[in-house]
Amino acid sequence: MRKFDGSLHWHHTMLRLGQDEYGVWLGAPIGTIYGKGEESEVYATQEPRVMLFPRDAWWTAMFQEAPARLDVYCDVTTPPEWVHTGEVTTVDLDLDVCRTRGDASVYIADEDEFACHQGSYGYPPHVISHAENAAEWLSAALRDGTEPFATRYRAWLAQVS
Repeated sequence: MRKFDGSLHWHHTMLRLGQDEYGVWLGAPIGTIYGKGEESEVYATQEPRVMLFPRDAWWTAMFQEAPARLDVYCDVTTPPEWVHTGEVTTVDLDLDVCRTRGDASVYIADEDEFACHQGSYGYPPHVISHAENAAEWLSAALRDGTEPFATRYRAWLAQVS
């Protein structure tokens, strides 16, 4: 993940699990090291995770096993770009749409950061529009169980668990 100015944001290594009609699925077992910015090690995962990189969508989704508080964490991003089959990159547009494990409540996070970065990074109007539309769609999809947010991700997560 990069920020809109091209600077490095979150980065980590994952296993390519496969693809389906929803996109490309990558897996991260317990102990996967996450880096942020120029830091190579910020934390290690405490739970198995899978990430979905959909084709031509303005979001990515991360699905997490317990003990994570969130079962789904979606980043609103630019559409993923595959540098080659072993590297994918996207631009984080700050908005996050999350679903909690306990009560399945859905919320949008970092709206203040999104508003701030519209000015500081100079997001063009079409980027703002795509980001807002993606957050709205994700919120509805996470609430009503649209796939792949209902059960589809569980088969991919089982490959990492």
